[in-house]
Amino acid sequence: MIGQSGIAVRNVKRADAASVTELSKYSAATVHEAMGRVGLLAPYMRPIYPGAKACGTAVTIFAHPGDNWMLHVAAEMLQTGDIAVLGTSSDNADGMFGDLLATSFRARGAIGLVIDAGCRDTADLRSMQFPVWAKAVHGKGTVKATVGSVNTPIICAGALVHPGDVIIADDDGVVVVPKARAAVVAEAASRREAKEASSRERLGKGELGLDIYGMRDTLAKAGLRYFNDEAGTQEEAAYQDGAAGRQGAANREGPRK
Repeated sequence: MIGQSGIAVRNVKRADAASVTELSKYSAATVHEAMGRVGLLAPYMRPIYPGAKACGTAVTIFAHPGDNWMLHVAAEMLQTGDIAVLGTSSDNADGMFGDLLATSFRARGAIGLVIDAGCRDTADLRSMQFPVWAKAVHGKGTVKATVGSVNTPIICAGALVHPGDVIIADDDGVVVVPKARAAVVAEAASRREAKEASSRERLGKGELGLDIYGMRDTLAKAGLRYFNDEAGTQEEAAYQDGAAGRQGAANREGPRK
C-alpha cells in the first residue's frame, strides 16, 4: 500500500493515550536510544523555530511534488493530539504548508506537522507557535491537481510511518515509535532517563565517564596507551623508528644461510 494513491481512511487505531503521555516526557534522542537506536527521520528534518517540541499520534499523508491537495484532505481526519506526517512520491522542497493550513489543522486538534518537503509563512507559524519540522523553508507555491492518500503507510525522510504511530519531535530531530511498541518503548525511555540522571550527577561531581562506563579495559585492549609526559612519546617514537630501521636492514640482507 506504500506509494498507492486514491485512499483516504477516516478512522485509524492510534497508540494508547497513556503511552503517548509518557513518551512526551522524553527527548527524541532519548526515545531513539531507548528503542534500540532506530526510528529517527533524516537529519535534514529541522524545526522551523528553536525550542519546538511535540509528541502525538501520526496522521499520515502521501502527496506528490508541488501539490498540497492531500493536506486539505488530511485536515478532515485530524483529531486532538495528532501530528500530520507527510511524505512525497519524489524529492520536493516546494512550500506546501503555511499559516492557513496551520489554522485549519489547529482548529481540528493537530499539534504539529512533519513534512518531507517545504514549509512557508514561517514568521506567522512562529507567532502562532505551531511547530513544523520540514525539509526546507521555501516560498514557492503549490497546486491541487494530483490525488495522493491519507492514513496509509508512508516513507517520510527515510523512515516508515504508519497511521497512529507516535511521533516525538524537538530540536534534535524527529523519531517515530510504532504504535504496537509504544508502551514498551515508554518504559525503556523511563529507565534510560533515570540512568542518565544518575550519570549526570556523578559527572557533575567530577567522576569521569571512563570510570562510570568501565571504558579503561576496553580502551587498553583496543590499543590505547598512556604516557606520563611528551618525553615519553618521543622516546617511544625513537624506539619505533629504530625498530623500523632494523627491520628494513634485515629485509635488505635477506634470510641468513
